[in-house]
Amino acid sequence: MIVIEKAQKEDLKEILELQYLAYQSEAKLFGNMDIPPLKQTLGEVYDDFNKGVILKAIDENGVIIGSVRAYQDAGTVYIGKLMVHPDMQNKGIGTRLLLEIENVYQNQRFELFTSTRSIRNIKLYEKLGYETFKEERVSKELHFVYMQKG
Repeated sequence: MIVIEKAQKEDLKEILELQYLAYQSEAKLFGNMDIPPLKQTLGEVYDDFNKGVILKAIDENGVIIGSVRAYQDAGTVYIGKLMVHPDMQNKGIGTRLLLEIENVYQNQRFELFTSTRSIRNIKLYEKLGYETFKEERVSKELHFVYMQKG
């Protein structure tokens, strides 16, 4: 049984290790392992923790297999770093994490972004009611799609 709860400071190293693993597939979409989620430091994860909420999904053995982060600013909740262990994907864990972070910040406008190449992510977000409101070209290869809900 998968349980979703707020992460604690002692979880952050394990969450960062999961992030390094989970974002490998995203990096491979671009043939570039030099993407921000693979370069984030533990100190930066602590900053995220202190700024907002980090949730974790844990399996029956207490292993963190998923996570998501969010913070609120000026009436918008910014959601990021939604990740699920590669071996546990397509089991509804990402959906549960996203719905739970929305539950933490009820009755708000939510915003997130992903690469235009991340078709599976975009389909998940659309299924949960997110709509594209902006696209941004970061480089020749990298374009972000910004999505909102609420």
